[in-house]
Amino acid sequence: MGLSRIVGFFLLIAYSPLTCLGIRTFPNNGGFNAHFGFSEAPDYRNGVECRSSGEGSPETCDPSVVHVAMTLDSEYLRGSIAAVHSVLRHASCPEQIFFHFIATEFDPWSPRVLTRIVRSVFPSLSFKLYIFREDTVINLISSSIRPALENPLNYARNYLGDMIDPCVKRVIYLDSDVVVVDDISKLWEINIPERKVIGAPEYCHANFTKYFTDSFWSDPDLRRVFGWRKACYFNTGVMVMDLEKWREGQFRKKIEKWMEVQRKKRIYELGSLPPFLLVFGGNVEPIDHRWNQHGLGGDNVAGSCRALHPGPVSLLHWSGKGKPWVRLDDRKPCPLDYLWEPYDLLQRERGRGRGTLQHLPPLPYSIF
Repeated sequence: MGLSRIVGFFLLIAYSPLTCLGIRTFPNNGGFNAHFGFSEAPDYRNGVECRSSGEGSPETCDPSVVHVAMTLDSEYLRGSIAAVHSVLRHASCPEQIFFHFIATEFDPWSPRVLTRIVRSVFPSLSFKLYIFREDTVINLISSSIRPALENPLNYARNYLGDMIDPCVKRVIYLDSDVVVVDDISKLWEINIPERKVIGAPEYCHANFTKYFTDSFWSDPDLRRVFGWRKACYFNTGVMVMDLEKWREGQFRKKIEKWMEVQRKKRIYELGSLPPFLLVFGGNVEPIDHRWNQHGLGGDNVAGSCRALHPGPVSLLHWSGKGKPWVRLDDRKPCPLDYLWEPYDLLQRERGRGRGTLQHLPPLPYSIF
C-alpha cells in the first residue's frame, strides 16, 4: 500500500502526457466565471497529427468529427461539465469533437442558461443544444424503484435519431456521471457490423432475469421476444449508436412499444434500461469492458463503495445512487471518487479543503 505507488497512479490518470495527447493553453482571466461558479477549462487544442486549428470550428456534418451526445440539467450539470472536461483532456484531437447536449424546457435552469454556462466554461467548444420536450415521453413513463429513474431526460437517448441532424450517422452517448481517461477516438472507431445498431460493453455473467418481473417471465408470449438471442446485460450510459440504422429500423418506436406494454402489465422496475434490453439484448456489438467501468456509485445502501472491475480502464462510470461530487462535498467520499475530482471545474469556496492522496488504496490494475 505504498504511498509512492498511489501517487504515481493518480498522476498517471490526471496528468500523464501519454494520456493527454492534445495541447493545453490556460485562460488569461484567472479561469473563474463568477456568475456561474465554474472555472474556465484550459483551451484544449489539436495535436500535430490533427487538422490545423486554424481551419475553424467543425461543422455538424463534417465527416472527420467525433460526435458525443449527453444530457444537461441543473441537478447533474457539475457531473456533465466534468465529463466533457475529461473527454477534451485526453483527446488527441479535441477540436474535432462535437457535443450534442439535450436539455428540457422546464428545468430550473433554462436551456438558454445552460448554453451560457457551457460556453463560459468551454469558450472554444463545438456544440449544439437541443430542447427535449418532456410531453414527448411523459405519458409513456411508469413508476420505478427510484424516483430519479422517472426523470423524462433519462429517456432522451431514445430520441437522438430524431433530434440530431440526419447527416450525423453515428454518435457516442455518455451519461453525466462518467469521466473518460483515454482518447475517445478509440471508442468512436469501433466497428459495428451490418446487422447491429449499437455497441456497448456487455456483462453476460449478470443475472439477466432480474431485470424483468415474474409476470414477464411467466408469460410465454412476452419471454419469447428473446427467442434465439443470448441476451446479456449492458449499461445504456455508454453506447456507440449507429443513427443511420437506428432511423431506418425505427428503433425509437420499438422502444416506445415496450414502454406501452409496461404501462399495462408492469414487466420491469428499472426505468429506461429494460426497454433497451428488450429491443437490443443479444444483438449488441460487444465493446471492451475498459470503456464502462460502471457501478462506482454503489447500490442503494447509503455509503456503499465499489471497487473497479479487474483489467484496464478507459472510462469510469459512477452509475448507482452515489455521485462523487455529492460524497466529496459531504466529506464522505469513496476512494475512487478522488479519481473524479481532477476533472471537477466547480469553483471551490475559500478555505474548503480537497481530498488527499493518502485516502487512496493500492489499485492493482492498468489504465491502458
